Amino acid sequence: MRVLYFADIRFPLERANGIQTIETCHALARRGHFVGLVVRPDTQTPSRNPFEFYGLPLLARMSIEYAPVTGPPFARRAGYLAFAIGRMLGASRADAVITRDLGVASALLRVPRRLRPPVVYESHGYAPDVAAALPGMIPAANAPSATKVARLERREAFVWRNADGYVTITAGLADDLKQRLGERGTLAVVPDGTRIAVDPGRAIDDQQQGAVVYAGHLYAWKGVDVLLDALGQLGGVRGVIVGGYEKEPDLARLRERAARLGISDRVTFTGLVPPSAVAAYLRAARVLVLPNPASAISTRFTSPLKLFEYMAAGRPIVASDLPSIREVLRHEENALLVEPGNPTALAAGVRRLLEDRALADRLARAAMTDVQDYSWDRRAERLEALLQQVTHSTR
Repeated sequence: MRVLYFADIRFPLERANGIQTIETCHALARRGHFVGLVVRPDTQTPSRNPFEFYGLPLLARMSIEYAPVTGPPFARRAGYLAFAIGRMLGASRADAVITRDLGVASALLRVPRRLRPPVVYESHGYAPDVAAALPGMIPAANAPSATKVARLERREAFVWRNADGYVTITAGLADDLKQRLGERGTLAVVPDGTRIAVDPGRAIDDQQQGAVVYAGHLYAWKGVDVLLDALGQLGGVRGVIVGGYEKEPDLARLRERAARLGISDRVTFTGLVPPSAVAAYLRAARVLVLPNPASAISTRFTSPLKLFEYMAAGRPIVASDLPSIREVLRHEENALLVEPGNPTALAAGVRRLLEDRALADRLARAAMTDVQDYSWDRRAERLEALLQQVTHSTR
């Protein structure tokens, strides 16, 4: 099958969006499909090689194509949409198209069905809710106008009605969309995934090891503030926070919080590290923490890459007891689940695993067994089933 994947992002991208995009495309190509990933050019000079950046081998069946976009943001967006439509309708027509960009999906679906291949949209959240919630979770985000919210509502409804195939990353999101927009066919729940190493390799050196490790973005809605407060209650326990951008305010905010709590001497902030280097930090932990507080995104929509990376690392996990997390983790079976946003509950969960090695080992082994169903190859297999469904139904 020939698949086009449209991602209107600079590439490579350090964030989870970039990782999930290339891992999904690479896994589909490994399953024998011809995959063309269409992105924006890298903004760094010299441009980075995406395969090297993400630590993936070149594949003959996968190509990366850069849309020639320039100018201010609105011009780059318009240029990418025009390029995507032209690419979709080009002579080397694909059998199917995938995108996780609502605006791109809406634009492609405006093309009459007889002129284009089937379009599959992958939803990571209900856009009006996400837009309304972002200002309270990310300092740089602006509150959306009523006009923008209404436009996003119309766009969500249009793509829901017209996409040839529809993917959600959690069952909770699928249920939420059905309640809002009604039933639809060709709908699949396809969680995110992780690499599962046959040989996990060595952990990092002793000086960088931490008893408690978090890896990911540092936005307030990710819960690192809660983790620092919990570490303040865990006298003598070291923490390592993997991630964060020096140019963004979150890293400085959290360093200041650690200083106020008097724990700076036992908390290490690594800053941004290459995606391929994260696993070593996870393997160096005694406990891995997923501390998301309840939010419009975390409660129902999120399928965090770090969750599956944690499970594959072979270390015990303490995570927030949220519906989206409970789709994968089960309390006292493959993790400990604690009250979201409660530092005392989080500290108690961490302390319990640090003090009970037998429990920690049992939970870690169970998680490693369960994560086999969340490899990128397994994700590609699930997507392939939907792609076959939509291509057969439109012949």
